[in-house]
Amino acid sequence: MPALRLIAIALAALALQGCLARAAVGVVTAPVKVVSKGADLATTSQSEADEKRGRTIRKREEKLGQLEREYGKQMDRCGNGDDVACERAQAIRAEMKALMPGVPVEP
Repeated sequence: MPALRLIAIALAALALQGCLARAAVGVVTAPVKVVSKGADLATTSQSEADEKRGRTIRKREEKLGQLEREYGKQMDRCGNGDDVACERAQAIRAEMKALMPGVPVEP
């Protein structure tokens, strides 16, 4: 019976060495993982920046398209003698001019 206990203790000691080694590696690498995760969250990759810029440009283009359609409607009404429509068309045109620099020109 004592020999069996001795074997069990020896096996337990071997098993614990692996657990302790893994725990030590986990403790040593934890700060590195935390810092790298923080750096990933704090920085924006080039592809993320490109995607964000693309979304912004598409939204500007959509808004510009809406304004162009509304401008056309107001100009038609203005041509029929509606003075309020002429004022609205001028305001829409000013908004369109403000958006134009943010929309890239097609080659």
